[in-house]
Amino acid sequence: MKIKMKILHIVPEFEEGGVERYAVQLCHEQINNGHEITLATAGGKLEKILPESVKILHLPVQKKNLFTGFYCVRTLAKIGGWDIIHAHSRVPAWIAWWLSSKTKIKWVMTAHAVYSLNFGIKVFKHADGVICVSEAVREALKNYLPENVITIPNGTEAPAYKWQGKYFPENKKFLCVGRLSKNKAIDVVLNALGLLRNHEWTLDILGDGSHREELEKLTVELGINDRVKFWGDRDDVEKFMSESACLLFPSRSEGVGLVVLEALAVGLPVLASDLEPLRAYASGELVEVDNVGAWRSAILKVIRGGAASPLSVEKLTSFSETAKRTEEFYKTIV
Repeated sequence: MKIKMKILHIVPEFEEGGVERYAVQLCHEQINNGHEITLATAGGKLEKILPESVKILHLPVQKKNLFTGFYCVRTLAKIGGWDIIHAHSRVPAWIAWWLSSKTKIKWVMTAHAVYSLNFGIKVFKHADGVICVSEAVREALKNYLPENVITIPNGTEAPAYKWQGKYFPENKKFLCVGRLSKNKAIDVVLNALGLLRNHEWTLDILGDGSHREELEKLTVELGINDRVKFWGDRDDVEKFMSESACLLFPSRSEGVGLVVLEALAVGLPVLASDLEPLRAYASGELVEVDNVGAWRSAILKVIRGGAASPLSVEKLTSFSETAKRTEEFYKTIV
């Protein structure tokens, strides 16, 4: 197959996370479409699910350090030869800008989240193009974006598993999936479930992160540690989704909420935070962010057999469409 384009992706780390999963899917699609892919990253376990033909360069592209950034630029400039550079997140955007200035290779970035509006994202304006994963991200960052900006929603792969259709009260298993960070607000769900100790339920938490120990201590304090299991990072997320009754997604902020889209593709009911990106998929009310009482009421409704958040699968798109539109965007730049 003739190589269409040589693409350099810069991703901070390659552990579990929405950005990393997005990059994995994009690499697969781009390889299938005949492109040659190089990935610059600090590394992580998700490398094992990349296509074998992806060339991986281990560099400290996650570090917020000027000298480290220049080291990465010098190293990448010596290799060169790419048609386009695609940065994912803020530090890679700075590296991509410096690398582009040195090599004259055009660069784009994907804005995966509503980042803090500070100096760190001023580099976005220097991009030859920016992809926003939702209209909510685009609106929030509008004063920091270049003229050439496009919204390309995250797509989902066809799932290997489908939801078994077992709901409350027959199936009493809640599920949370994601990096255990402050932003994911797992503490809100735990506090809400702590108020529902007299009801039957269990909670599986998939993912790892800096707040895991704190969350485990919280389950002990709330007296629910015997019903909450921390599984760490897992490769069988879809299987868990197929066997659970409901996904709890209490995030405080998201660019899209890839876990929610994956759950919808599997068919699993979702109870989700009222975030702007998710409103595009909703036909009714979501749950107020950071409100333990609201989450208690919403979870209790589910326990009693009531409906979860009204999120529509009809608005889902395939990741092949996401990749196709990304390639079309590249072609407007190079």
